[in-house]
Amino acid sequence: MTHAVRPLHASRDTPPALGVRLNATGAQVAVWARHAEAVDLCLFDPDASPDSERRVPLTRSAHGIWWDQVPCVHPGQRYGFRVHGAWDPHRGHRHNPAKLLLDPYARALEGEVHWAPEIYGHRVDASWHGPGDVRDDRDSAAWMPRAVMVDGAFDWAGDTAPGVPWSETVIYEAHVVGLTKCHPEVPEHLRGTYAALGHPAVIEHLRSIGVTAVELLPIHASTDEPHLRRRGLRNYWGYNTLGFFAPQARYAAAKDPEGVVRELKTAVKALHAAGIEVLLDVVYNHTCEQSAEHGATLSWRGLDNRTYYRLDERGRDIDVTGCGNTVDTREPIVTRMVLDSLRYWVEEFHVDGFRFDLAPALARGRDHEFDPDHALHVAMRSDPVLAEVKLVAEPWDVGVHGWRSGQFPPPFAEWNDRFRDTVRTFWGPDLARDRDGHGGHGVRDLATRIAGSRDAFAAGDRGPIASVNFITSHDGFTLADLTAYESKHNQANGERNRDGHGDNRTWNHGHEGPSEDRSVLASRRAAMHGLMATLLLSPGVPMITAGDELGRSQGGNNNAYCQDNEISWLSWHLAPWQRELLGQVGELAALRAEYAVLRPSRFPTFEPVPGHVRLRWFDERGETMTEAQWVDPHRRCVQALFDTEHDGSPDPAVLLAIDARAHPTPMRLPGVGPAEWARRVGLDLSATLD
Repeated sequence: MTHAVRPLHASRDTPPALGVRLNATGAQVAVWARHAEAVDLCLFDPDASPDSERRVPLTRSAHGIWWDQVPCVHPGQRYGFRVHGAWDPHRGHRHNPAKLLLDPYARALEGEVHWAPEIYGHRVDASWHGPGDVRDDRDSAAWMPRAVMVDGAFDWAGDTAPGVPWSETVIYEAHVVGLTKCHPEVPEHLRGTYAALGHPAVIEHLRSIGVTAVELLPIHASTDEPHLRRRGLRNYWGYNTLGFFAPQARYAAAKDPEGVVRELKTAVKALHAAGIEVLLDVVYNHTCEQSAEHGATLSWRGLDNRTYYRLDERGRDIDVTGCGNTVDTREPIVTRMVLDSLRYWVEEFHVDGFRFDLAPALARGRDHEFDPDHALHVAMRSDPVLAEVKLVAEPWDVGVHGWRSGQFPPPFAEWNDRFRDTVRTFWGPDLARDRDGHGGHGVRDLATRIAGSRDAFAAGDRGPIASVNFITSHDGFTLADLTAYESKHNQANGERNRDGHGDNRTWNHGHEGPSEDRSVLASRRAAMHGLMATLLLSPGVPMITAGDELGRSQGGNNNAYCQDNEISWLSWHLAPWQRELLGQVGELAALRAEYAVLRPSRFPTFEPVPGHVRLRWFDERGETMTEAQWVDPHRRCVQALFDTEHDGSPDPAVLLAIDARAHPTPMRLPGVGPAEWARRVGLDLSATLD
């Protein structure tokens, strides 16, 4: 898709849209730099040599934007900016014309950040440390990537957004490289790329387990943190954004910037053709520049540090992300950048939604408190483009009062950490306590999650589809490791095992790590089945982490953010038990798709209400649960009966019989429901039905 952009009229006195727009006579260029004294556009030859740099001063400025019509530039032009202005760190100003800056609106990038003292705006030593307030006047161009002007034309003919309702959605969280790097049916030269993501073999796997939406870990251009480079590691997950409009080039088989863009669009189109939506995990809460005192000057900091970042009265970063800086969405131009980026990915790449990393950080107001009616939320909810796509919040950041689960406004859905913790506890530590003869938490909390987490999502008439249910994600143990490790084993990360979560709610079933004991292995596999069944058969929107359906292990590493290797990549060489698990996940997803009572858009009721799913609870004798049973910490079994009626006739009912007792006895069916039950799956630990 291309857009005609009229060249700037000589008398124009208001700025155009931000970024670079190619037109018949060159390019329309506009960049935000409110506190600058002058801005140069820097043009480079295709070899990106610093010696080829040609500087073009932007001659017009108003409202904080510098712009101009630049003649004789074409698709493929490499470029950057240099900004002249005050160096006054205590007031938040860090202008330094010696530093080549990336365009925040660049639609493609070429090359990588080469970590060297020259890319810092302030003086640092060989270890990249310094006082933070003494300007460094060495040129950074030789160490910096280049922005690239691209046309972006693509044939979208025949592409149709799948438009899967939330109630029918099954999300699959995946990394482009991790999912495809080792897939034996993908040609070797395409593995680990966008092209592999759209390959028929990968798509067929997704369809076989009922996936309706792939949620991709960040594919915005990113870079590695300097401490990882020093240890010879990479930021594999990609939560370290270098550009909000440019796709990550190293995930492409194509080598030219225009080809990278086309390859990703081709993958999206192929997934759409299979009925699979594409959601992007997006990181607008911080950037890769880290803190002003310790981080580099790559883009936003050199353009207008005081506007782009949330600062205190002494010019220091207010960090609620744990990454050194926080993007300041209190500023209208910053909110505009986020919205422009979101719309760009929907309109140009046809993506179907977004998952917002550390979402409260984006909605903190003037007093730094979380505001559900923040201007950014209002804009997203009212924007005609964004209001039509799926929006998912990670409802916590690391700032004061940062845990905001259940507090986002509609139409946001949210990652439900209460579901994760409750289900893990039931099939993990509580399972261990029962084997030891001790009580746990009983089934009350589990029932609340299976019923759709009304306690978290009833406000605002949101319903269970506001809850993205998950047991694992990229951050933490895999499903298999939940059953094999009680302690994290992150030594490969080079941080002396100090990184990663300490509270994981896991049970190793009597042995830490790999085991040859048949009883241990059987117990672990049964627990995995129970975890997956609870996830896929509960109201809400289930999210599967890539590889869990295969029993993938990371060797106990619960923070594999820097492991771009076999620790993180999916292995497709499956043992018989892994093939069995894969088949069972497919069965569960098919069951969910078949029975609408398992995926209500409104909370189930206990009494019959027309148009609502009814949910009733029974004990192992088939009798209605009593209050004493609900509060019994030793209780390890319960039956949940989902049914409903339409126009006076009953729809098919589903009974979930959950039995995790150390010494189970046969369970009796409730005396209500169908006259005859058909057993479809049996994935609890050992329950049998009378």
